[in-house]
Amino acid sequence: MPQYERFAASSGSTDFAAYASAAWSRLLRTALLLTGDYHEAEDLVQTTLAKVYARWGRIPPDDVDFYVRRSLVNNNLSRIRRRRVTHLLMPFLPERMQQSDSGHAESVERRAALTQALATLSARQRTVLVLRYWEDLSETDIAELLGCSLGTVKTHAQRGLAALRAHPAFHSADASDSDIPDRSHSVSGAR
Repeated sequence: MPQYERFAASSGSTDFAAYASAAWSRLLRTALLLTGDYHEAEDLVQTTLAKVYARWGRIPPDDVDFYVRRSLVNNNLSRIRRRRVTHLLMPFLPERMQQSDSGHAESVERRAALTQALATLSARQRTVLVLRYWEDLSETDIAELLGCSLGTVKTHAQRGLAALRAHPAFHSADASDSDIPDRSHSVSGAR
């Protein structure tokens, strides 16, 4: 049982436990893209949820997702600044994703290349790209979340995408089948 479930169950906060259980996999995916390491991602999500729990009663219900996402991003940026954790990137997917299927080797290879390329970006560029293309947030939402201007978000996205496209891991014959998002493409269509 993850730490947040034990903590929430012992204090009787069923709303928090329900939220944390429902959001766990989404937060873990985002944290994995931000950290590049499955175990660091788990630690980041647990730390974030523990801090959110301490303020749970004061968070407006309409702002819970924003608050948690912002806390996750800020905790990750603080972790990077402190440099207490050695940044080790895994060249493979987490254990639960290791089941074989057709095309599994190519999928693992593409994800490893993407993780390696993301690791070369600055913390802000990586955060902007993860929030924009994997969390599907608009540039305006990201600017609000990071507390910066819309222009700053656009600059980080543009430079980050350029760095990903220039990364050697994506200079293969199948560059057209790349996992690098096209700047003009957005799942939600929001700019």
